[in-house]
Parts: sequence; C-alpha cells; structure tokens
Amino acid sequence: MPIQQLVTQLEHTFAPARQLLTPILSSPAVMGVWALLVVASVGTLWWDVRNRNQALPSMMKGVWTLVVLYSGPFGLAIYWYSGRTQISHDSVWRRGLRSTAHCYSGCGAGEVVGILTAQAILGLAIGWVAAITFGFAYLFGYALTVGPLMQEGVAFWESMKDALYSETPSITIMEIVAIGADLLLAASAHVTDVLFWMALAFSLSLGFVAAFPINVVLVNFGVKEGMKNPAEMGDDGRSTRSQAQAGD
Repeated sequence: MPIQQLVTQLEHTFAPARQLLTPILSSPAVMGVWALLVVASVGTLWWDVRNRNQALPSMMKGVWTLVVLYSGPFGLAIYWYSGRTQISHDSVWRRGLRSTAHCYSGCGAGEVVGILTAQAILGLAIGWVAAITFGFAYLFGYALTVGPLMQEGVAFWESMKDALYSETPSITIMEIVAIGADLLLAASAHVTDVLFWMALAFSLSLGFVAAFPINVVLVNFGVKEGMKNPAEMGDDGRSTRSQAQAGD
C-alpha cells in the first residue's frame, strides 16, 4: 500500500477522534488550566525531591522533571507510584513505569526539538516532519542510555549495542503513537496556535501509555533492568521499606 494511501486511510479512521479533540485542544482556557496544572505538578515534584527524596540519583531527578513537564499531573502520579524512595515495595509494573519514564524523558525532548525544527521553523511537508522528528527522538533516546553507560566505563560501541537492543522497541512504539497523534491533530497548526502546543503535550502522554506495556515485557524478560529500586536509596527509603515488610 502506498504511503499516501495509508496516511489517507488512517486520517479517515481517526477522523471522529480528531473532530472531538481538536476543539478542546484549541481552547486557550484549556491551555491555561493545563499550564497551571503543570506548574503545580512540577512544584510538587521539586518540593518532594528536595525534602524527602534527595537520595535519588541526579539523572532520575532530571528524568522525573521532564516527565512531569511533559505530562503534568499524569507524570506526577507515575513518579509518586514508582519513583519515590517511599514506595512500599517494587514490582515489575513499577520497574516498567520507571523504564518507560527514562525512555520518555529523552524521546520526548527529541520529539519537541524535531517538531519545532521541522514543522514550526522549516515548515516542511508532513513526511519530512515525521522523519526528522523520529530521528531526533531516536538520537535523544539512545543518548540517555549511551551517556550513563560510558560514564560507568563501558566502551562506546558496546554502549550503542546495548541501547539499540534494549531501547529500540520502546522508542519505536512510543514515537509511532506520539508523532502520529500529533500530526493527525495538528499537522497544519502554527507554532503560535494553541493547538500546536496542546496537541504536542497530549501526543507525548499517549506515547508514554503506548510504550508502557512493551517496557513491562522487556523488564520482565530481563532485556531492560527497569532502573534501580528507589526504595533501596537513602535512609528514609530503607526505613520505610523495612516497616512495610514488617507489617506484611
């Protein structure tokens, strides 16, 4: 099936969703409320990290900041459930959420840069916007894995091999859904339009939801580690975990 025919078919299939969501995501009032929720969520995250979760690694503090910036209260809820040292116990679901958050932070940054560059600045056709945004998402996503591994002394090519093996499925699913949703909703929107920014925020969260199941599978089968258990970090985390285990 030709690419253009496939795109046309997908647009027809998802037309009802676009008709429902476009007026909502184009509303300045909705954008204002969302902005307030994001600011409040980031403020809550930083307060919690500073006062109760200083033991978290610097990288994960940055990861959670980006996750909450992208997804507001949805991102904060994910952090609260899976990323704090106060979690009662770890599980494959929490590990899957942390793994998805790690991927999401890098890929989300790449998607934002790609969309701004290809669509808002260069004004390219939809195919080029998708290709360039995919490229930036992969670049940023792999970099967030390769960089820390190299800091631990792993050789570049070994780090790249690990990133390609462990991150490609998650990045691919995440970006197919996120970029597809964004272009479906706002392919013709300008950077000054409310729809441009709200569709981007909405599509990023859809990408997280889509990538979560594949990350759970990858963690469950040992392809990905799922990031370190935060309950094992710091005195508060160990104390909380011990109390929870004693009460079981």
